[in-house]
Amino acid sequence: MKAILVDAGPLIALFAADDRHHARYRDLILASDTRGQRFVTTRPCIVEASYLLATLQRFEMLAFVEAGGVQVFPFDVGHLGLMREWMRRYSEQGKREMDLADASLYWLATQTGITEIMTIDRNDFSRYRLPDGRAFQII
Repeated sequence: MKAILVDAGPLIALFAADDRHHARYRDLILASDTRGQRFVTTRPCIVEASYLLATLQRFEMLAFVEAGGVQVFPFDVGHLGLMREWMRRYSEQGKREMDLADASLYWLATQTGITEIMTIDRNDFSRYRLPDGRAFQII
């Protein structure tokens, strides 16, 4: 089964019907069963999406996660040093800072080899390069 990383933006769009990306991500998620895809994310992405969604949408998103709509990969505090290094490096390049949610997905890609990602942050993920030089494949 093919795995795809999911950033906070698509989670927000999926549950906010007034989001301009809503239909796109709803269709991608609904079609995933027929394509044999599973979605993976991290806790910082869930927290970010939860913070930005309205109350009812937040509860719907959390129920979706609880039901297995997206698998949440944990990391321990020992991984924060790596994430902090990546956040510092990308922030020092004079462009947008890498936030913790992005750094956690970057970490997840290094751990799993998954490079396909659903994200609205095309500019950010198109400039990130994994330690082996691979780029993210943005969906």
